[in-house]
Amino acid sequence: MPKIENKTCAITVTYGNRWGLVSQIIERLRSHKFISHIVVVNNGSTYNVKEKIDEIGDGRVVLIDHAENLGSAGGYHHGIAYAHQHLDDDFVWLLDDDNLPDSDALNVLLNTWVDLDAKGDTTALFSLRTDREIDSKFAQGADPYKYYLIPDDFLGFSFLKIGHNKLAKIAKKFKKSEDSSIPKTIAPKVRMPYVPYGGFFLHRQMIDKIGYPDERFYLYVDDEEYTYRVTQNGGTIWLIPASKISDIDTTDVRGDYKPGTFSSNYLDLWGFRMYYRVRNSVYFHYKTSLKNALVFNINKVLFIGKLKVLSILSSKQKEYKKFLVAVNDGLNGNLGKANPEKF
Repeated sequence: MPKIENKTCAITVTYGNRWGLVSQIIERLRSHKFISHIVVVNNGSTYNVKEKIDEIGDGRVVLIDHAENLGSAGGYHHGIAYAHQHLDDDFVWLLDDDNLPDSDALNVLLNTWVDLDAKGDTTALFSLRTDREIDSKFAQGADPYKYYLIPDDFLGFSFLKIGHNKLAKIAKKFKKSEDSSIPKTIAPKVRMPYVPYGGFFLHRQMIDKIGYPDERFYLYVDDEEYTYRVTQNGGTIWLIPASKISDIDTTDVRGDYKPGTFSSNYLDLWGFRMYYRVRNSVYFHYKTSLKNALVFNINKVLFIGKLKVLSILSSKQKEYKKFLVAVNDGLNGNLGKANPEKF
């Protein structure tokens, strides 16, 4: 059992027709002893969420009802603001509406908080999402800073890493297969530059410091920008592998998509999701990772040039032009909910 009895408010954002998922999350949270409130933010669901919550009959479950979808940025902004301004809970634990915590996940976080002698305005924690392969790599020793905040990259591309990546692939081919019977070492905690919303655990004093998510992002990368404020302000985010969360929705928005020889997911999967992903990624990483403007521009020109060739070969020049709009919007800071014509 945790050594302290702090009150925790769990916040989840739901949309569409996902009661079958969110109801499981609510039920699991209700079994956690130290959960004092469960704030459900309804982002324009297609059913009566209030009616479903009323049927549960638990006063700890609070509904924030939005007639339209405000995106993840708007949903978590309003949920965190409500908890911060209207509730007296010590901690806030953010969960996606398909993030099912293990029965002891919160206890582990609270115990870790005590063991770290953590301060509310300098420390935040993050539960391990067992279905996120990248998080498992970090827990097993991979350096997050080799994956995140890569200087001067453009949408993950950097010509300076081409040789390194090729050597890594060659080395992997010749590397002997590991003995699966030998358990991999799991670190008790891992320092992270930023994390997703789902699993993020912070004290109300940290909210005093970093505020609420930026609604202008609307969708995608808003969680990176929000949680990165912790490290930008001299604080630390610790990934705690012993606090586990499972993603119970295995649906992939890409469906069965498999890129061909002359194709790109940026073109083949173009739509509102890809627009926000490109625009917001370019904006955030240009602000946080730019070290050398020349290197950045070389990466940008090479990436865009390759995409232009692919757009011609795959007859997706219309999508390519919209991609360029998203890039320019990101570079110029043109955020907010976008005109559907851009999709």
